[in-house]
Amino acid sequence: MNNIKTWLESIGWGNWSIEVASSDASFRSYYRLQKEDETYILMDSSLLLESLPPFVNMNERLSETNVRVPRIIVKNMQLGYLILEDFGSTHYLDILDKENYQKLYIKAIDEIIKMQQSNTRDLPAYDKEFLHFEMDLMQEWYLDKYLQISTTQQQKKIIKDTLECITNIVLEQPQGVFVHRDFHSRNIMLTPKDDIGIIDFQDARVGAITYDLVSLLKDCYIEWDKEEVNELALYYRDSMGLDVDDTTFIKWFDFMGLQRHIKILGIFSRLHLRDGKDGYLKDIPLTLKYVLEVGSKYPELNGLISLLKSV
Repeated sequence: MNNIKTWLESIGWGNWSIEVASSDASFRSYYRLQKEDETYILMDSSLLLESLPPFVNMNERLSETNVRVPRIIVKNMQLGYLILEDFGSTHYLDILDKENYQKLYIKAIDEIIKMQQSNTRDLPAYDKEFLHFEMDLMQEWYLDKYLQISTTQQQKKIIKDTLECITNIVLEQPQGVFVHRDFHSRNIMLTPKDDIGIIDFQDARVGAITYDLVSLLKDCYIEWDKEEVNELALYYRDSMGLDVDDTTFIKWFDFMGLQRHIKILGIFSRLHLRDGKDGYLKDIPLTLKYVLEVGSKYPELNGLISLLKSV
C-alpha cells in the first residue's frame, strides 16, 4: 500500500482516499480511489507485471466493438498500476434471482455476440493441445492431489480417451471468435447506469463459439433450471443466425461445458492447495454436478462418469 500511495502522490493523486475494493484468483489487487463524489479503481498488478500488457491490449480490442470495458485513465506499465473507470460494486452474482435472470442473461448474451466480433489477430488459439492441457489439470490437481486418488493405468486410459472425445466435439463447432474465457456472474457488472460492464478479460483467446456462452449459463457460482438454460443457449444460436439443429447445438454447448468444468475442478483444487485460497472449495460440488449431469446424457462418456462417481 505504501508503494501505491507514493506513486499516487507522484502523479498528483495524493489527495484521493484509498480503500481495498477486491482481489481476484490471481495476484492482482484492486483499490477504490475517492475524492468527494468521484471514484476510480486502481488495479495493482505489481506482483504479476506480465498480465498488464494483455489487459491493456484486450481492453482496446473490446472497446473497438463497443463492449463496455473500464476506460483506462492512467497507466504505469513499469510499476504495474492502472487507474480505471469505476463500474461500482454490483456484480451479476449479487442481483441474479429467478425473476430477473433470464432478462439479465439475454443482455449478457447480446454482449457475447458483440465480443465475438472483436479483433482476434495474434491471439493464442484454443486448439487441441490447449484444450487437453486445461483438462489435464483435473487429474493432476483434483484427483491426484486434492482427492489423493491413485488412478490405475486402465483409469488413466479412460480419462485420456474421454478427453480426446470431448476435444473432438468442441473442435467440430465453429471456431475463430474472441473468447473472454471467464465470462460469468463475478466478472459481469451492472454499472450505476444499468449498463453491463465486463472485467477480467486479459486472458482472452480465439476459440469456439459456445465457450463464453457456457461460462455464463453454466456458471460455477450459481445454478439455473436446465431446460431454461438450454432455451437461452438456443437464443444465442438464433441471434447469431447459425444453421444448426437443436440437438447438435446443445451437444456442442454441453461438451464445451464439460471441457470447462473438468478444467475448473483442477483449478479450484489448485487454488486451494497451491495458493491457499480455500474459498473456491465450496464451488467444487456444483462444478462436479455439471460434469456428472452432462456426462450422463452421452453414452460415450460413461467411463469417465463412472470413475468420477466412484471416487
